[in-house]
Amino acid sequence: MQSNTLDAADPLAAFRARFIEAPDVVAYLDGNSLGRPLQVSIDALTEGATTAWAQRLIRSWDDGWIELPVTLGDRIAEAALGAAPGQTVVGDSTTVLLYKQVRAALALRPDRDELIVAVDDFPTDRYVLEGIAAERGATLRWIPSGDVSPDAVAALLGTRTAVVVLSHIAYRSGAIADVPAITALAHDVGALVIWDLSHSVGAFPIQLDEWDVDLAVGCSYKYLCGGPGAPAFAYVASRHLDEIRQPIQGWLGGAEPFAMGPGYRPGPGIRRMLSGTPPILSLLALGPAVDTVAEAGIERIREKSIALTEHAIGLADELLPDAILATPRDARRRGGHVTLDHPDFEAIMPKLWERGVIPDFRRPTGIRLGLSPLSTSFAEVESGIRAIAEELSEV
Repeated sequence: MQSNTLDAADPLAAFRARFIEAPDVVAYLDGNSLGRPLQVSIDALTEGATTAWAQRLIRSWDDGWIELPVTLGDRIAEAALGAAPGQTVVGDSTTVLLYKQVRAALALRPDRDELIVAVDDFPTDRYVLEGIAAERGATLRWIPSGDVSPDAVAALLGTRTAVVVLSHIAYRSGAIADVPAITALAHDVGALVIWDLSHSVGAFPIQLDEWDVDLAVGCSYKYLCGGPGAPAFAYVASRHLDEIRQPIQGWLGGAEPFAMGPGYRPGPGIRRMLSGTPPILSLLALGPAVDTVAEAGIERIREKSIALTEHAIGLADELLPDAILATPRDARRRGGHVTLDHPDFEAIMPKLWERGVIPDFRRPTGIRLGLSPLSTSFAEVESGIRAIAEELSEV
């Protein structure tokens, strides 16, 4: 189907006008690395700086700042995580929150010493696990490259397994892991599972409570469009909240932050996952973006995500016949981005950027098309892929 026809029939097309356009960009195909900014987010950031910060000053802590990590966490949980209130908090980076959660999960299984992770998962996940294994004397068990199936995980599970850490959607290929099945297998042997939702939140329907997930983390600057360096979120299932203890004991995660007492006592519920002062201005910018996702509806977002990726794959089949599709062709197994491999892709990336076509490059040979449903048009996808084909023809 023609791109213009698809755009005309797109029920989410009106949302594109809410994003700030970059005048020199013809096709922005990197929305799963950094989402485009919404005008309402810029307005909220400006208001937060010029009024809440500049005028109210420290009084703004009593005007809602102190509760913002939890109240915004609940908004993300409702809009995009399928989680009841009181289980999600926003504050640190994904790396810091993942470290907290793995250490906390290990402490919940003190008689176990094995961690399971995939060899081709995102570097942060692997590096954090390697560091914790060295710290705690734990053993890493590696899922082979390209295989995060329930069977592959089951082959490594045992009575020594403490924690399984996996990405819901693979950062390179876009393949979707079977969260309910893998979580159930881990629970059968008494292990806990932490899911990295960075490449699914805001683009894929997630049901953390229904899937019986233990813990989860995810960033907010991709499909949630929170802005560069926007804080990540952490989810802890309510059944673990009374017992869990995270290792970075800061003042804001304590039971009485302003008492300044002599010893640390963890705060109630999900607040205990906090540590230091939250990045308030970033949280203020993120809030309207989360509300926009809620307004659009995650099911409708997923429907357009499937349509965008199918359109991209069809165009690649036609215009890039020598490229290899590294993403599952079956939409039921595919997330919100498409990765294509070709030995000349790295060479043409600077030329694409020069002409205002901005995909992502993932070594050794992959161009990744991150198609953010609320801000990406079908015509934009076609313009980008035609530009890739034109540049390849010049190599």
